Formats: sequence, structure tokens, C-alpha cells
Amino acid sequence: MKTYKNQNEINADLARLNLERKIAWEEIKGLRYQLEEDLQPYNWMKTAISVTKKYGLLYLVRKILK
Repeated sequence: MKTYKNQNEINADLARLNLERKIAWEEIKGLRYQLEEDLQPYNWMKTAISVTKKYGLLYLVRKILK
């Protein structure tokens, strides 16, 4: 636990902690927007098409090699 010698030290720590809180809040908001974007149907379709391509190609290669 930190001991303070005067009011100025307390105020400086409070100001620093307030800035850290604001920065953390902005980071959380940024993550929220990123999550919303990732959950858009367009992004789901891109992922589904990518997975389908990979497994389709593997299926095709297996059929050719048999």
C-alpha cells in the first residue's frame, strides 16, 4: 500500500488512474465494435466459403488418388 506525503501526490495518482480507466474503456468499446463486425453475415459467409474450399479440395484429392 502506498503512503502519500501530500495532497498533490494523491491528486496525481487519481488523475493517472482516471486516465487508465478511460483508456481501458476505449479499448473495451473497440473490442465491442470489432466483435460486431466479426459477427456480420458477410464475414460468416467468407469463413464458410473458405472452409468449404479447403475441405472440398481435400475431398477432390482423395477421390483422384483412390
